[in-house]
Amino acid sequence: MKLTRQKHAKKNMGFYKHNFHFCEPFQVLLDGTFCQAALRNKIQIREQLPGYLGGPTQLCTTRCVLKELESLGKALYGAKLIAQRFQVQNCSHRKDPVSGSACLLSMIQEGNPHHFFIATQDQDLANKVKKKAGVPLLFIIQNTMVLDKPSPKSLAFVQKLQTNQLVPEHQKQSIVQLKEKEGLAKQEGEKRRKRKRAGGPNPLSCLKKKKKKTQEGQEPSAEKKKRRKRKRNRVKGEAVQSVQKNEEE
Repeated sequence: MKLTRQKHAKKNMGFYKHNFHFCEPFQVLLDGTFCQAALRNKIQIREQLPGYLGGPTQLCTTRCVLKELESLGKALYGAKLIAQRFQVQNCSHRKDPVSGSACLLSMIQEGNPHHFFIATQDQDLANKVKKKAGVPLLFIIQNTMVLDKPSPKSLAFVQKLQTNQLVPEHQKQSIVQLKEKEGLAKQEGEKRRKRKRAGGPNPLSCLKKKKKKTQEGQEPSAEKKKRRKRKRNRVKGEAVQSVQKNEEE
């Protein structure tokens, strides 16, 4: 079971390294729920997490998370002691602290430029993280840490990237300008216009119509031939009769 879990973690890490340029040391943002779960399940985060992710890690939290743990009192006192050992990342809520989940979401805005991992047991926060591309999600299940598989949002982002649909706007404009300079834009427009022209009548349909006409025209000609043959036979018969009469006389 441990080997399969490690194999899945290695595969998921390769996805983020290759497509979103995650590199060591891996920066992991932890909230109070994750620290509390680690304490309850006797998990040594600092010692176990680098081996699971396959490289050095930098464990981080925010002032808002520490404030939230402090406000919850004795119930989460142990989780607060664990979180205080981590590096505190600067957030934009110095004057007006917000909840830990809201603070962590603000840290991964605009494409997660600092390549943060989010470690949480908060299901609502996890669902919001999955709606953002390129944000790995860590949680604890059955006394072990688990790196969640890439979200559908991350997979869709990578698919668009591979099909060259996510070309920056300034690159699109430069491509159009280059085409205009080289005259390629006009050529492409002319080709498209030629394709839109309607074609002539189908020659096969014309041939079929002609065959029908010839067949219809053959019927009266055949009747005329029959009439001519009848006239010839009558003329011959009359001639034979006149010759016989003359001989009798």
